[in-house]
Amino acid sequence: MSFSRYKGKKVFITGGSAGIGKGIAIQLAKAGASVIVSARGKSNLEKTVQELKAVGTPTAVFGFAVLDVSDKKAVEKEAKKVIQTLGGLDILICSSGFAKAGEASDLDDEVYRNLMDVNFFGHVNSALAFSDHFSKQKSGEIVFLASTLAFFSIYGYGAYSASKFAIVGFAQGFRQEMMLHGVKVKLFLPPTTDTPGLEKENTDKPELSKEIEMGSALNRIHTIDSVAKAILKWIPNKKFIGYTGWDSWLQYFLFRHFPEFSIKLTDSELKAAQSRLDKKKQKV
Repeated sequence: MSFSRYKGKKVFITGGSAGIGKGIAIQLAKAGASVIVSARGKSNLEKTVQELKAVGTPTAVFGFAVLDVSDKKAVEKEAKKVIQTLGGLDILICSSGFAKAGEASDLDDEVYRNLMDVNFFGHVNSALAFSDHFSKQKSGEIVFLASTLAFFSIYGYGAYSASKFAIVGFAQGFRQEMMLHGVKVKLFLPPTTDTPGLEKENTDKPELSKEIEMGSALNRIHTIDSVAKAILKWIPNKKFIGYTGWDSWLQYFLFRHFPEFSIKLTDSELKAAQSRLDKKKQKV
C-alpha cells in the first residue's frame, strides 16, 4: 500500500506515543512525512521518535511534545512550537483518548470528567489551537479519531461512549465552519484494536461487558497496523466518516438506518452473555 501523497507533509499527532496514533506516525514516517507526536509520557515519546527516525527519510523532521491535551493553554502554547519547528502544518490527527468501562452507578464522578476532559476536550483543544493557522493557510486536514462506540453503546460503556458521541457532534459543526476556509475536517471511527490501552481497559472491565464482546459476531479485534493503514488510505477520501473493514461498516450502517432493530440485536447479545455467565457460575 503506497502512501506517496504524504511525502513532505507536516503532521502533528496527539496520543502519538502508543496505539493507533503511533501506528499512524510510523506509516507517515515511512511515506516521507515530517511528524511530531505528543502524549503525557516522555519515555514512550522518546522511544517513538527513535523509531520514526529509523524508518523515516533523512530530510524529514521528527520530534515530540510532552503534553496534556486537556490543558487548553498548554495545547495552545505547544501548537505555536509545532508550527515553528515544522515550518507549518498540513495535517492534525487527534488520537488522544482512553477507555474506562463500568456500570454507570459504579463509576466515580472523576471518571466521567476525565473521560470528557481527555477524549472530548482534548480533541476540541487541539483543533482550536491550530484552527487559525489552517484558516489563514486556506488548506489542511483535521482528523478526529472517535470510536465505533461513538454511534451506539452497550452495557458498561455509557460514560466512555458519551465522551465519544460528543466528538461526533463537535466534528460535524466544526467541519462546516472550516469548510468555508478550505480546510477539511474528518471523523474516523476506529474499531476494537489490539493496543496497550485495550490491555489496560480489560484489567477492570465488568465480566458481562467482556462476555458481550466475546460473543458478538461483529466485535472483531483489529491490529494497530491495519487500522493505521485504513486511516491513511481514507483521509484523501471525500467522505466525512471513515471506518475499518466490513464489520465496522455494518455496525455503522445498521445503527444509522435501523436503530430500533440494532438496539434489539444488542439487547439479545446482552441476554445471551448474561446466560453464559450464569451457566459458568453454576459449574463452579
